[in-house]
Amino acid sequence: MALTDEAITRIRGMIQSGELPPGSRLPPEPQLAAQMGLSRSGVREAVKALESARVLDVRRGDGTYVTSLAPRLLLEGLGLAVELLQDDTLLEVMEVRRMLEPVATGVAALRMSDNALDELGRILDDMRAAADDHEKLIQVDTAFHRTVIAATGNETLTSLMDGLSSRTLRARVWRGLIEGNSAHTTIEEHHAIYRALRSRDPMLAHASALMHVNTSEAWLRTVLADQAA
Repeated sequence: MALTDEAITRIRGMIQSGELPPGSRLPPEPQLAAQMGLSRSGVREAVKALESARVLDVRRGDGTYVTSLAPRLLLEGLGLAVELLQDDTLLEVMEVRRMLEPVATGVAALRMSDNALDELGRILDDMRAAADDHEKLIQVDTAFHRTVIAATGNETLTSLMDGLSSRTLRARVWRGLIEGNSAHTTIEEHHAIYRALRSRDPMLAHASALMHVNTSEAWLRTVLADQAA
């Protein structure tokens, strides 16, 4: 493991220094191992680890390449990690969302295109039509917030929020809302966000999103408390 960790560090250093820029092809394994003064097995395991992290792309029969290093690739693993979080740590995720999502929604109010707003309106209609359908609500809720965050034009923020907005978390919140006969109220919170965005009012968009995240967090606390009981 120590040799693998060292190989990972060396390869990452080559990427950070610009010696291996995005899209470039790594030397063949024997050459790379000799160049770094490490064993081929250590280099091989390092490449596997960096491939899993979406830093490298191993193309069978062609070679190993540095990926585009785009945020959507490098932050992809965040969503997988969030899906494994338990109870209190899920509340920490909601706290992070409360810090980021309202600000992002305020920015979206100034940057969102008319086409994106029209799409958001259609998603809102789908949400109303699915008011009692747990699975469908999860899908349209995800699409709604992804459309809003993507409108910021910030790929890093979009990828980060995608990772934090786990399906498990949404499922627990919507299940609680439906069982508590509060799904319609939460759908209206989405409508309030939509109206603020349509009005191009960043402060109102921020406030509407903050209220919505607070409601979701409160329902998650309720669901977790019921499970503990």
